This record gives sequence, C-alpha cells and structure tokens, in this order.
Amino acid sequence: MTHNPTLSTTDPEIAALIRKEEHRQRDCVRLIASENYVSRAVLEATGSVLTNKYSEGYAKKRYYQGQEYIDAVEELACARVAKLFGAEHVNVQPYSGSPANLAVYLAFAKPGDTIMGLGLPAGGHLTHGWSVSITGKFFKSVAYGVRRETGRIDLDEVRSLALEHRPKLMFCGATAYPRTIDFLAFRAIADEAGAILVADIAHIAGLVAAGVHPTPVGLADVVTTTTHKTFRGPRGGMIMCKAAHASAIDRAVFPGLQGGPHNHTTAAIAVAAKEASTPEFKRYAAAVVENAKALGEALVERGFSLVTGGTDNHLLLVDMTPKSLAGKPYAQALERAGIVCNYNSIPFDPRKPFDPSGVRLGTPAITSRGLGIPEVVQIARWMDDVAAGIEDVAKLARIKGEVRELLGSFPAPGILA
Repeated sequence: MTHNPTLSTTDPEIAALIRKEEHRQRDCVRLIASENYVSRAVLEATGSVLTNKYSEGYAKKRYYQGQEYIDAVEELACARVAKLFGAEHVNVQPYSGSPANLAVYLAFAKPGDTIMGLGLPAGGHLTHGWSVSITGKFFKSVAYGVRRETGRIDLDEVRSLALEHRPKLMFCGATAYPRTIDFLAFRAIADEAGAILVADIAHIAGLVAAGVHPTPVGLADVVTTTTHKTFRGPRGGMIMCKAAHASAIDRAVFPGLQGGPHNHTTAAIAVAAKEASTPEFKRYAAAVVENAKALGEALVERGFSLVTGGTDNHLLLVDMTPKSLAGKPYAQALERAGIVCNYNSIPFDPRKPFDPSGVRLGTPAITSRGLGIPEVVQIARWMDDVAAGIEDVAKLARIKGEVRELLGSFPAPGILA
C-alpha cells in the first residue's frame, strides 16, 4: 500500500470534480465581484501541513504544545498586515468575514443593543443587521439606505438616524455598492452619536491596501475584512483595530466565538499580505478600477443602465429593466455563454431577491489574469449580444467558444493547466 497516495488515487471522484472546476475557472470570464484567483504560493500555503496543527490561543499564549513554528507564522501574518494597512492591532484568526463581524458585536454590544448598517436592499451585507441574519435577530437594527435619485449613500439620513437612535455600533461598508465610501463623514457622524464605528472592507481590502480607495484604518475604531476578493488571499477573515480595543477583539474571537485558528489559512494570509506589499500588486489594484470603469462605460454605450451611473471601485451593479430582462435569466444566459456573474437586487427593486432586476459584475478576477481595456470592451460586446438573445442556443455556444479562445492568451494564476 502506498504510504502517501495522491488525491486521484484515494478519491478519484473528488479529484475529477476539482479538475473540472479548474477547467471552468480557466475557461470562463469570471465577473463575480467577490471572486478572484490566488497565486500558486497562496494555494501551496493553504494546502500545507499546517492544517494538521491545533493552536487554541494566541502566539506565546497557547493551550497546546508544539507551537514554535505556528507562533512564528501567526506573528508574521499579523506584522505584515499591520504594516500594509497601518493598523495598530491585527487579529488574523477569524474563519471568514461574517465571523469577524460577529466578533465585533460580541466585543462591544449586548443582545438588544441598537446597531446601524447599510440595508441589504441598498447594497449592505447580511451581518450589518439585516433581519434574516443573527445580527438582525439579536440586536435592534436600524438600516440606512441610498438616495433614490442617485443610488448613493444618503449621509443626511445616516446622521438623522444615528442621532435619533444612538446606536452602540455603526457599520459602514457594503457588498454591492459601486462608489467610494466616505469614511471621514461616517467618523464624524459616529462621534456625534457616540457610536463605535466599524468599517467592513471585505470587498475593497485589496484596493485599500494598494491606495486606490481611501482607507478607514485610523478613522474607524474597528476594521473587518475577508482575505480573498480584491486582496487575493485564502478564504479567511481578519480584524484590525485601535490598540485600545485589542484585548476586547482578541477575547471575542477566542474564546468568545471559536476554538483553534486555521493555521494553513493564517500562513496563506501572510503570503497574500507579502504579495500585496509589492509594486505589482499596486498596479493590479489600479487596473481593477480602470477595468471596472471601462466595462461600465462600454455597457452604457450599449444601452445598459448602471446603478449610480458608474463605479469608483471594482464592481458594477446593472439594472436590466431597460433591456426588458430580469437579472436571474440574464445571469443564467451569460453563464451558458462562458461569462459568470451573479444576479443581484438593486436599490428599491420591485422584484423579489431570488428573482431580482439586476446583476452584479466585478473585475478582480479578469484583471488578475491580465485582461485590460480592449478585452473588457469585448466582454461588453458579448454581454450585449447575450442580452439580445438569451434563448439563442447557437449564439451562446458561439460566444462561449470565443471566450475560451480569448482566455487562452491569459493564463489563470494558480492554475497549472
């Protein structure tokens, strides 16, 4: 019997499915705003023997022996992230972005306390207090929104609600908002209302690290984020905060919410942070925004309607109503044509969330492959062709072939074949 059988030997069924997923990621235009490609180095760290080790506690304060190298990995990850973002304190143990946000609630609020966040229909995240989330069930949630005429966050409403309800926590950040977030304005409102300001930068962390989006670090009391998306790390989470809140945050993560950290993820976060400190990463982040703007302009030229009229970051929110289409059937047709996005509600959407009016697009993944403005314009042409005939099987198959041919010139990072 082989001492170290490969995956294909041990479980050929799973190996085959992984291989098929590699091919799918290689052969389609991935426009899901929360997805990206990680480097081979990040993949190697994520699949390392660090997954074998249990490490409850923090560096130099563990509940298990055998932590010499684990401590060094975690300390390196925290130091690199702190330097990259200019943070006073970093915790890289949260399992993902939602647990990171839950840790903030546990650190500063009690069930029944008032919290504020951007409403889900306006582009906010579930964990910012929406009703179907534990954060909307355990806390008194007050949602602010966007202006109907512009689609932009209504800061007058934010201030009015904050002064009326005096929330314990105020979240700023979004999951489907294509414009720059005014962290300085949120800081002023939070101070006036006596709230702890939490900035969730899960979508824009890579842009913030590269300096192509304003940073909330130093303004917000706490900053939470995932480590994938624009940051191009593993599926994980982290929290940055002012030194005064370090103890409360650390206690909330462990032992408050979870046991041992995922050490293989911690190592991959360290790798991603090192990659994000390079000039190449800064060029990538700038290109993400340039590509998003170019895609938006090309779509508008072809009669598409963009929420807020454009973008300042990595994503676009498209209202398909002027094309006489709903978001879901259009997204499904795009996938048959080799272009993958997600259907998404738009602000003040008259349709239901599972069958909304819009689609959400993002440029991080295609930019990681090296696609630029000429290719982005071609993608817009294909999207227009699909919108003109979502049931045209032959057309969708033709476009899928053209997509695959184009992508053959742009290898996918981390994928060997």
